[in-house]
Amino acid sequence: MAGEVRRLARPHDPADALVGARLRAARQAAGLTLAAVAAQAGLTKGFLSRLERDEVSPSVASLVTVCGVLGIGVGQLFQPPETSLVRAAEAPPIHFGGQGLREVLLTAGTQRELQVIRSTVEPGGGGGAELYSLACAVEFVHVLRGRLRLVLPGESVELGEGDAFTMPGATPHTWVNPSDIERCEVLWALTPAP
Repeated sequence: MAGEVRRLARPHDPADALVGARLRAARQAAGLTLAAVAAQAGLTKGFLSRLERDEVSPSVASLVTVCGVLGIGVGQLFQPPETSLVRAAEAPPIHFGGQGLREVLLTAGTQRELQVIRSTVEPGGGGGAELYSLACAVEFVHVLRGRLRLVLPGESVELGEGDAFTMPGATPHTWVNPSDIERCEVLWALTPAP
């Protein structure tokens, strides 16, 4: 149309990026208070609080210093978050061993901080007779449907629908669906991913 001005999308300008939420998340992940970060960075607590709310624009030196205290690179503040989608029908099958089960990976294979697996365990199926441990810090299991028996050194734990169990990843264990007739659906979460 005559007289219409068309505005072209401008390339992303890092100066327009809002970094406050990412700084706050990094501070909380590090278990640090505003006061602790401010003291280590040589800034006031009020300035840091306003920075986390994107109310002030820091100097390059201040931003580099805060990131150093938090143990992150400045570039991480400007990268889009990594996301991934795994559709139920497209979840890749995996096989750690065991019998009578079907397992699929629900987290992207590139994910190194967390691995989530969904297991469908046939009656009597499980991880095998021998105890094993995984190279992760924490292992979490949640029973979605049916029952699961976790076998640990010197004890076994019966889990029913909705129950969850958390243990250190180095804990020797195995597991079995104790039912003679009913499948068991289980979610496993491992962190970091083995």
